[in-house]
Amino acid sequence: MATGWAGDNAVQDQIDATIKDAIKRARGQAPKGPSLKRCEECDAKIPEARRKAVPGVRLCVPCQELHDKEQAAFSGYNRRGSKDSQLR
Repeated sequence: MATGWAGDNAVQDQIDATIKDAIKRARGQAPKGPSLKRCEECDAKIPEARRKAVPGVRLCVPCQELHDKEQAAFSGYNRRGSKDSQLR
């Protein structure tokens, strides 16, 4: 029986691949090494509670939020590949 262009599990395969990519990207960006006492971007003091909560932290909260927003803008892509999504 013909099923069209995509296989039966094509959508789930795309979802699984997207999740695996996100996990790989997050693990690659995880801080490594000892935490810094001062932010490497703005030189603000990083509180001890943050250093304990996030081992290897290198940025203060405001700088980390800015960094995360910048990363989100470039991090994903549409696996669907529809004509509409390619035009955006």
